[in-house]
Amino acid sequence: MSPAQRLRQRLDQSPVLVAPGVIDPLTAQLAVNAGFEALYLTGAGIAYSRLGMPDVGLTTMTEVTEVIARVADKVDVPLIADGDTGFGNAITVQRTIRFFERAGAAAIQIEDQTFPKRCGHLRGKDVVPAAEMVGKIKAAVDARKNGLLIIARTDAGAVEGFERAFERAAVYAEAGADIIFVEAPRTREEIAAVPRALGRRVPLMTNMVEGGRTPMTPVKDLEAMGYNLVVFSAGVVRAMAHSARRFYDALKADGTSDAVREDMYSFDELAEIVGTTDLLESGLRYDGGGGA
Repeated sequence: MSPAQRLRQRLDQSPVLVAPGVIDPLTAQLAVNAGFEALYLTGAGIAYSRLGMPDVGLTTMTEVTEVIARVADKVDVPLIADGDTGFGNAITVQRTIRFFERAGAAAIQIEDQTFPKRCGHLRGKDVVPAAEMVGKIKAAVDARKNGLLIIARTDAGAVEGFERAFERAAVYAEAGADIIFVEAPRTREEIAAVPRALGRRVPLMTNMVEGGRTPMTPVKDLEAMGYNLVVFSAGVVRAMAHSARRFYDALKADGTSDAVREDMYSFDELAEIVGTTDLLESGLRYDGGGGA
């Protein structure tokens, strides 16, 4: 099966699918080693790590496509890719679909924000007319060749109110979206209201952001509410940034990294994770050093 087919099949099964955020092949490999069945390529994480900039629409479609290709080359689990607003109008969305699909994505998330977009947990967002987003969804459906799943995200809750967000979500599902994502509910009651309002016409996704506008909610509770997919989008970047700062502080203060050594992989441990030994042995087979 294609990555998209595997993802679609898994969304129909229990328990709820949890997809942690990844930003590159290394974090993807670590997540797979931890036992996760799907991954979420976070747009915010790409902006943070590749640009050192906030998630305000600065990354380009080709930059994200490059990361998709590198991650898909490293791991063999379905990859859900953050496509922001589709990086333009409906025609641009179709180009984005073709690029993401060829690069190896199993699903693309497209949101109904205006450009330049903002992280879903920042204030000051605005949304395009629902009809414009419907056109993007239909364009995406028409452009895909290998069943790439279309995730329609609405940020209307923070702009027009959650009742209007539910109306938009229903319209997006009718337009052909495979998964619906109502971004940034502010209370547990609002989180629970999404499945109650939308039912089970299509799988539902939610996003847990440490310190964001949505209260952190256990995965089991989200499953009981009716969600099919839970992503922890950019948590890995916050964890990495915190660890990196501790490393640099210790090195600056002590002139050695001994104080944080127990929180680090050793040279050999990291080499094992990235497959150094296997790769070198494979090379020997091709250069005549490993026999027939």
